[in-house]
Amino acid sequence: MKNNFNYISTPLLQIINTSILTGIFPSAFKTAVVKPLLKKPNLDYNTLNNYRPISNLPFISKILEKAVFLQLNQFLNENDILEKFQSGFRANHSTETALTKIVNDLRLSTATNKVSALVLLDLSAAFDTIDHNILLHRLKTWVGLSGHVLKWLESYITGRQFYISLGDHISKNHDVPFGVAQGSCLGPLLFSLYMLPLGKIIKKHNIDFHSYADDTQLYISVEPNKTTALQSLTSCLSAVTHWMSNNFLKLNESKTELLLIGPKDKREALLPSLGNLNQYVREQVTSLGVILDSDLSLKPHINKVTKTAYFHLRNIAKVRPFLTKPDAEKLVHAFITSRLDYCNALFTGLPKKSIEKLQLIQNSAARLLTKTRKMEHITPVLAELHWLPVSYRIDFKVLLLVFKAVNGLAPCYIADALSSYTPARALRSADAGLLRILEEDCS
Repeated sequence: MKNNFNYISTPLLQIINTSILTGIFPSAFKTAVVKPLLKKPNLDYNTLNNYRPISNLPFISKILEKAVFLQLNQFLNENDILEKFQSGFRANHSTETALTKIVNDLRLSTATNKVSALVLLDLSAAFDTIDHNILLHRLKTWVGLSGHVLKWLESYITGRQFYISLGDHISKNHDVPFGVAQGSCLGPLLFSLYMLPLGKIIKKHNIDFHSYADDTQLYISVEPNKTTALQSLTSCLSAVTHWMSNNFLKLNESKTELLLIGPKDKREALLPSLGNLNQYVREQVTSLGVILDSDLSLKPHINKVTKTAYFHLRNIAKVRPFLTKPDAEKLVHAFITSRLDYCNALFTGLPKKSIEKLQLIQNSAARLLTKTRKMEHITPVLAELHWLPVSYRIDFKVLLLVFKAVNGLAPCYIADALSSYTPARALRSADAGLLRILEEDCS
């Protein structure tokens, strides 16, 4: 496509403009080829549940989708339609910004001697059960689309088909009466718009929440002696379940988990007031790839990162003699550094002992890469590689988030957590862009 773009750009542009002007998404672009792949290499290939269906769409259809996505996304942002606490598939949003917001709220509550209840909800095949009529109604009434735009989206959503390709065998075409197209540019955005009413339902019960695509997390902080406040959480879960049932979505109860956060004695005092929620209580939960525990010490997560990192280091060590230094460094960054840096903003304030575990991983990776002996000092090696030590990488990530928030490059919920410092009297530093330190953060 790139090599021949000069020859096909004119007809391609005509296809895109004609589609948008007529409000018709070409039917040739609506057929997907599905290729089943084993979720893990060691699984039984005779068990169908072990396969993950990978859907491939025509390449040109994605170019057309992207053109519409950019315009639709601009309209949504200008009119502030998207849910504030939905971080999935949005510019400047990520799992890290979502977790930073959640963990920061939980830590602030703990600092004020409150106990928090965090509920993780999981949907079963959420993207595949979306009702097309409800989605189109949502686009019309909640988003405010009409005319050719709504007509084009209706043409895009409906009338889709797929066939299965396995080796040399190809199935016949089958209709897709529900769901959004897997692997598409517009699918995730349309799912977010489909879920718009959920945020208002949760807010009615005075429950804090955050979503990343189809993963929704509810949390509430209460005084240890005001256990009746948890009734709102039970009512909220009932309302969410009812709404999802009416919108052809299903909560996966086997994956629903609840984590109590706070001092152990206060957590135990809160357990009797949970009622039916007791069945979901866990000692630790995995939220967007990070293991959270009741003390927010992140010890289980750090232990998991340590175990996984050393596993990959051993594998890299086996092939290190056959690799050049640049290629070996690529492997180290892909398998080790990425794990050390993922959501490392959450490590702020952790005990030095916990951070030292991560530093030992980086030291081992540096020694492996540079073939440095164990008895030699590691500081010059890290300096030679231009690698910041782990503690500095954590500080850098926090400063980066703050910089982005101040300059409009971060989600609004990160920016809302910052307060500008206004001196009591006129000072030369008044325009220095200083931030105010909250008392809760210092306690």
